[in-house]
Amino acid sequence: MRPLLTRRFFIPALAVGAVLMTPAAPAIAATCGSGTFEAWLADFKTEAAAKGISQTAIISGLNGVALDKGVLARDRSQAVFNQSFEQFSGRMVPPRLLRGSNMLKQYGSVLGRIEEAYGVPGEVIVAIWGLETDFGANTGKFPTIRSLATLAYDCRRADEFRAELMDALRIIERGDLAPVDMRGAWAGEIGQTQFMPSSYLKYAVDFDGNGRRDLLHSVPDVLASTANYFAGHGWQRGKGFEPGSPNFAVIQQWNKSEVYAKTIAYFANQLAKAP
Repeated sequence: MRPLLTRRFFIPALAVGAVLMTPAAPAIAATCGSGTFEAWLADFKTEAAAKGISQTAIISGLNGVALDKGVLARDRSQAVFNQSFEQFSGRMVPPRLLRGSNMLKQYGSVLGRIEEAYGVPGEVIVAIWGLETDFGANTGKFPTIRSLATLAYDCRRADEFRAELMDALRIIERGDLAPVDMRGAWAGEIGQTQFMPSSYLKYAVDFDGNGRRDLLHSVPDVLASTANYFAGHGWQRGKGFEPGSPNFAVIQQWNKSEVYAKTIAYFANQLAKAP
């Protein structure tokens, strides 16, 4: 989710791949805010190795990472979102409706296969794609690893962001993205529909068949992974998504703001009516 209306909940970090026999994690994990950032980062590298992350992934992901005071400033100065549905949807949907309709046509075949696989209509997926990043045009420029390390070192939500940073290293280790390509929103969301690393690990799929789950560059992967997220949260195939319905509750798992969820549903319905 873009900082426009930041998704302030996090999915627990998940294990990936086969279960490996690894040394026990250190009794004391990297402690937020204690000592310098460099000392904290050294402790985190030790913790990552103990959790089975390879030295290759640790070095490529973390060497040279520095604290980003700009990220801390943004985290401390988030404005309260107080727009009404009418205000927010009126600002966000009309400028994106024509392009969204064109995207539905351009990727119609892919979206049809995605709906067959996951049960989520293309209009819903395209609506999210448009609202999150303008259909991939604005994925964010913040280095993901640096942002996550900064927020993990900070003590406001240290455990959540430490888990996300660990999962970002797992994304690197899995070969989905290179560290240099991992840029996104200031809070660590990445890709054309803005997944946190934990969600990336659990729900990203290789829909274009190239062997990587690439949510930055592969539109089929982006759209299918977003549908997989919805399916994984209980989306009911063939059912509506009006407010109060089970599928609307799934949309609110994407973003708990009722205004944002209603805007997704409204945008999707407008796309369904478009010529």
